[in-house]
Amino acid sequence: MPNFVLSPVGTISNGTLLITIEMEKRILGNSGLEVSALGLGCMGLTFGYGPATDEKEAIELIRNAYDLGVTFFDTAEAYSQGGNEILLGKAVKSFRDKVVIATKFGFLDGDSTKGLDSSPARIRKVVENSLKFLQTDYIDLFYQHRVDPNIAIEEVAGTVKDLIAEGKVKHFGLSEASAESIRKAHAVQPVAALQSEYSLFFREPEQVILPTLEELGIGFVPFSPLGKGFLTGAINENTTFDKTDFRNIVPRFSEENRKANQTLVDLLKAIAAEKEATPAQIALAWLLAQKTFIAPIPGTTKLHRLQENVGGASVILTKADLEKIESAASKITIQGERYPQHLQNRVGK
Repeated sequence: MPNFVLSPVGTISNGTLLITIEMEKRILGNSGLEVSALGLGCMGLTFGYGPATDEKEAIELIRNAYDLGVTFFDTAEAYSQGGNEILLGKAVKSFRDKVVIATKFGFLDGDSTKGLDSSPARIRKVVENSLKFLQTDYIDLFYQHRVDPNIAIEEVAGTVKDLIAEGKVKHFGLSEASAESIRKAHAVQPVAALQSEYSLFFREPEQVILPTLEELGIGFVPFSPLGKGFLTGAINENTTFDKTDFRNIVPRFSEENRKANQTLVDLLKAIAAEKEATPAQIALAWLLAQKTFIAPIPGTTKLHRLQENVGGASVILTKADLEKIESAASKITIQGERYPQHLQNRVGK
């Protein structure tokens, strides 16, 4: 069965047929929340990967994503302290009811450099800010950005449960949480989705997290599904990043480790050549093939990369393809930690 359905949606003055692409849809666990198989991570448009994208270009990119079948958009208060949400709100305003918006709370003053704050008062403040910034009456998926060791996860879940009862939030999510925290939160308010890093470049979730999510009926939304761009094949040991790009402080992206980790990119390139695809498309297709409740959210600032990523949803990997990738990948040891220590201390809590 093809993953794409072409649907004529109207005509323009010269008689040319307008076509929209309907991407495969997925349900996040038992929540009933339906999303496009691939979403769009919006963080990089304003935060984390160098200078912010021009607003007009960023809005155009988001709208192009929607035209290509993407209905799942991810943002957070901490991405430019609301600036990213404002951008997304402007971009999707005309089709708000046709998309799923996910945003996040959990940092002091919405600033990821200041530490964590998931106090009930802060959560409520973030909700009101996000509703205003996003120009919406409800948030489809509201994640705790990182587990706050100073606030019981049950209290966090209870606060979001109240917001759901009030109609301000539809679904509750966690990000980079441990299996223990997931279970505790889920017992108070069902968790619709966990957002954490997962890709061929970082497979740790396979050990405990994925089995836990499957058991509890929770969806999985992998961020950095292309290894922060590394799996596209566009980065090598000679690549230089903008001074504000956070990959400069990521051990896995040291010059030495980038050189060592090219082995994985070479594997993807070989598979891609056989499938008439790109390394990025193979990496995304591999993720989609792992579980039916997985919906990755690759981010980009470039239209051609967006189009390439969306194409990954229509690449079908056979059982033989997956076995070949697994066999080859099992012989590769990725070099370098995925976070510097101060950021690593915030995950898996």
